[in-house]
Amino acid sequence: MCHVIVTCRSMLWTLLSIVVAFAELIAFMSADWLIGKAKPSSSEDVDNRTGGSQEPYHPTLGIYGRCTRISHMQLSRRDTLCGPYAENFNEIASGFWQATAIFLAVGIMILCAVAFVSVFTMCVQSIMKKSIFNVCGLLQGIAGLFLILGLILYPAGWGCQKAISYCGPYASAYKLGDCSLGWAFYTAIGGTILTFICAVFSAQAEIATSSDKVQEEIEEGKNLICLL
Repeated sequence: MCHVIVTCRSMLWTLLSIVVAFAELIAFMSADWLIGKAKPSSSEDVDNRTGGSQEPYHPTLGIYGRCTRISHMQLSRRDTLCGPYAENFNEIASGFWQATAIFLAVGIMILCAVAFVSVFTMCVQSIMKKSIFNVCGLLQGIAGLFLILGLILYPAGWGCQKAISYCGPYASAYKLGDCSLGWAFYTAIGGTILTFICAVFSAQAEIATSSDKVQEEIEEGKNLICLL
């Protein structure tokens, strides 16, 4: 018989697992890993209300995407265009970034799988006589290692020609040059830290759902068990 077991610790672990997976996925897809050096507006980019030129803008560069500003001279309008600069995997700017993409993609796929499974841990607490929380925690730890490898390799690609075009001639491996780090990089780091927290916290979720109080509720014949 299926028993629905909900505890504060198990629900918190489930929510954190989902948040971590989405945070890493959004960061990976974003073009805001590097914020390029300021580029002045073109002579046509004039503010019609003040008659002055617009503030310089900062193009951004991701692992496989970028955002830049394009001008519509006839309409006196500027738009930010975002999209992939690489049409296929081999066109990613650096071999280090290709490795980063692989490691991050593997880690994110594991995290997404765990996030999907975590939703069903309210009903299913074991699989093949092994705690599903412990299995998921182990997978999250493995995913965290993949994420760390990707984040360590990413700065090694700052010396590629694509990064230099955004960050200036002083950019090189592990040196930003005229660029700064964008929110996506910090989000990926924060998500990696939370991944390991989730891996550790999965043990607490396991303890909470197999406690003596839960067993007492099951013995009383309850199918829905909610414990704080």
